[in-house]
Amino acid sequence: MAIEHGSKRLVVGAHYGLRDWLSQRITAALMLLFTFLLLLQVLFTAGPIGYDKWAGIFAQQWMKVLTFVVIVSLAYHAWVGMRDVLMDYIKPVGTRLFAQVCTIVWLVGCAGWAVQVLWRL
Repeated sequence: MAIEHGSKRLVVGAHYGLRDWLSQRITAALMLLFTFLLLLQVLFTAGPIGYDKWAGIFAQQWMKVLTFVVIVSLAYHAWVGMRDVLMDYIKPVGTRLFAQVCTIVWLVGCAGWAVQVLWRL
């Protein structure tokens, strides 16, 4: 008679954690680069920055594309982090699924709102 100790672990695949770790670092680096470029544009803008100058910074097509990429990166970065936290701390599958769905809805809504603001400028 064999005695089993502990629970069996389901392995989801090789390098699963590496992919998440790498995506977190890449999206963070992209957001840092965007922040640095935006800060440079603000610092080198002559005179007080009002709505016209602020809208002028984001009116350039390359800045709109970069901002869109950063919005998507931010949402993905937040999703990977929240998913890991929810998987670590919420053990009942139904509760965790509900929390993950709520997180996805919230992040998609925030990203949609940010894109809407971007294209209104």
